[in-house]
Amino acid sequence: MVFNTGAALLDAIVLAVVSRETEGTYGYKITQDVRKAIDVSESTLYPVLRRLQKDECLEVYDRSYDGRNRRYYKVTEKGMAQLNLYKIEWKNYSSKIQDIFEGGVGV
Repeated sequence: MVFNTGAALLDAIVLAVVSRETEGTYGYKITQDVRKAIDVSESTLYPVLRRLQKDECLEVYDRSYDGRNRRYYKVTEKGMAQLNLYKIEWKNYSSKIQDIFEGGVGV
C-alpha cells in the first residue's frame, strides 16, 4: 500500500479483526488477518495490541494449545464503543476523499 497507516487507523483495523471472533483470537491470526488489508509486521502489531489492552479496549487471556500457552485478545465493551466511533469517522473521512477523487468537491 502506498498510503501511510496512522495509529488510529491501525487501531481501528485491529479492533475490527478481533471483534469478529466472539471468544477472541490470538496474535498470529490477528497479524495474518490485518495483513489482508495492509502490510504490517508483527513488531508493529504487538505494541498496538498492548496499547489497546492498556486502554481497556482489549482483554487478554491465555489458553493452552499443543502443549503451550497461546495469548488471546478479546474486544471489551469499551473497545466496541471505540470501534463504532472509528467506523463513523472512517465513513465520513473516506466519503470526503472519494468526493475529491471523483471531482465532486470544489477546491
